[in-house]
Amino acid sequence: MKKGKPSVATADSGPKPPPPPSVEPELSLVVPFYNEGEGVEAFFEETLPVLRKEGIAFEIICVNDGSRDLTLARLLEQRKKEPRIRVLHFTRNFGKEIALTAGLDHARGRAVIPMDSDLQDPPALIPHLIAKWRDGHKIVNARRADRMSDSWMKRATAAAFYHIFNKISDTPIPEQTGDFRLLDASVVADLRRLPERDRFMKGLFAWIGHASAEITYERPSRTQGRTSWNYWKLWNFALGGIISFSRFPLRIWNYIGLSIAVMSFFYASFLVVRTLLFGRDVPGYASIMVVMLFLGGIQLIGIGILGEYLGRVFIESKQRPLYLVQRRYGFPEEEEDGGDA
Repeated sequence: MKKGKPSVATADSGPKPPPPPSVEPELSLVVPFYNEGEGVEAFFEETLPVLRKEGIAFEIICVNDGSRDLTLARLLEQRKKEPRIRVLHFTRNFGKEIALTAGLDHARGRAVIPMDSDLQDPPALIPHLIAKWRDGHKIVNARRADRMSDSWMKRATAAAFYHIFNKISDTPIPEQTGDFRLLDASVVADLRRLPERDRFMKGLFAWIGHASAEITYERPSRTQGRTSWNYWKLWNFALGGIISFSRFPLRIWNYIGLSIAVMSFFYASFLVVRTLLFGRDVPGYASIMVVMLFLGGIQLIGIGILGEYLGRVFIESKQRPLYLVQRRYGFPEEEEDGGDA
């Protein structure tokens, strides 16, 4: 396979006639934007020719996730040129997972492709995803053949996350696969039935099942702007995903507690026997403090894990809406002067 090319057959060449504008979209792209004003024009310059060449009815749902730059203004400029661009403008930043959810809620296509706006999800792969879907697959994953565009640390932590997650979760997720994939409308309908507030979309995509296929590609470097995902956010994202799809962090404390209790029993028995046989002074202050601090730390970690799960129960019990839309642009069934979640 040549570098940068997916491991699928090449799509048919040559432009195809566009469908009538009144036709319901066959394909919906869902694209979250957060402070991506610099890259809006480049994204559409690369994406629109690919979609037009396919000759299918499409829509592009752009979710402006509380951007503080010129993202919204530039999205609306693009909408003037291409009316099939639709924009959801949030009241504030709700996060990428919620932005994806909002886009999926509003998608009308028979197939839906979530993708990033930074062109690290190459639009050139869209025809290959569609070809696999037309072969009968409900989900078509785009798996990264390598992550050489990322730093060594990010590659190592990503590999560790996938390995740990799939070992302890009841719902394994495809390794080296992000949100970039094709979803059949029936899969999207199933996703809309999942009401949880603390959402880990990679896990939800895997949990619903359905027949799936994959293509592989080499992910390019980011061309515009800088990512907002620092290591602290990535850590919290990974922790949230593990807690959402595994009870292992809770269950492991049973085994840790049992192991410490067994070791304590044998050590206490050893001290009693040694004292009866040889006599022994009371152990020193330092050893007592080490044991107390160690056990105290273990207890606090266990309480922290319980707190993570309890906090998620607290969030779910509030039943707040996932997101609030300040305004919708280009949705014919909605009022364009406002809207709710």
